Parts: sequence; C-alpha cells; structure tokens
Amino acid sequence: MTITRTTTAMTAAELNTALQTQDLLLIDVREPSEYTGGHIPGALLCPLAEVPSLQLPSGDIPIVLYCQSGRRSHLALQHLQGRGLTHLKELQGGLQAWQRAGYPLSGGSGAPISLMRQVQIVAGSLILTGVILGFTVNPGFFFLSGFVGAGLLFAGITNTCALARLLALLPFNRPRVK
Repeated sequence: MTITRTTTAMTAAELNTALQTQDLLLIDVREPSEYTGGHIPGALLCPLAEVPSLQLPSGDIPIVLYCQSGRRSHLALQHLQGRGLTHLKELQGGLQAWQRAGYPLSGGSGAPISLMRQVQIVAGSLILTGVILGFTVNPGFFFLSGFVGAGLLFAGITNTCALARLLALLPFNRPRVK
C-alpha cells in the first residue's frame, strides 16, 4: 500500500526539526512489542486499537502520529480527524523513514524478536514437523504442512495473520511500557 503525501504529512527531517524547536505530542501507534524494540525519543505509546479511546490534551499543541511504515498512523489520523481534531500530522514513511534518515531511537534493549520473525519460526517449524512426520510416521501429517501453507497464503492475500495475532497475545510480546 502506497501512501501519498498529504498536507498532514511531514518528513523525518521536518519532524526532527519540529522536535527541537517546538512543543508537540508525538504518538507511536504501533504495538507495545514494536515500541519496546525502538521508538522515536519522547514518543508516547498508543496502539492503533486504543486510538478510539485516546484522551488528548485540550489546546492546539500539534500532534504527530507514526507507526512502522505509515499505514497504521494514517488510519489513526483519519480516526482522530473524524473526532474533529485539526492539529494532526503523520510521519511520512513512518519509523522506517526516520531510521533511513539516520535519526536516533530510544529503547531496543531486551525487546523480543519481531512478530514477523516469530511467525516465520512457528510456521516453518510446523511445516517441517508435518513433512518429517508425514514421511516417518503417517502420511496424514502432510495435512499439517498443507494447513500451515494455506494459512500463510491466506495471510498474504488478505493482509491479516491469525498466527501473528495469537503470538501477539503471549506475555513476552506484551511488555510493560514505562
């Protein structure tokens, strides 16, 4: 999904300058495990699912939203605009653009491996187990590999991953954010 620049978008360089020259509220709309893995210094965490209940300060302080690539922050921006807020911006290209520009991150130590890598490890292990058991124990175990493969295909086509959602519920993927 490509997100085009809008009047509410700001580049990483513009955000970096704004952080040094003005007060603004920077909100990271990624999941807690992603936030713990590294975030823009000074950013507050509010996962996208919690944006509808987000209580924002009154006043005209600019609010900048960001996520990993810009898709989730764009959804959060649209939601908050629907509540009538007008002083909103989103970081174009998300944290990826911030990192490409070479700006610093906070956090990152002690964070679990990314959810995508966890999905790859679990799915790959299930497929390998199904193949090994299919050849050595019973050919019926090939269905396990086929089931996982079908799930990965469905996840790729629909951009939804049930395995990722399950893994995100595990305690080590829900770190406490200070």
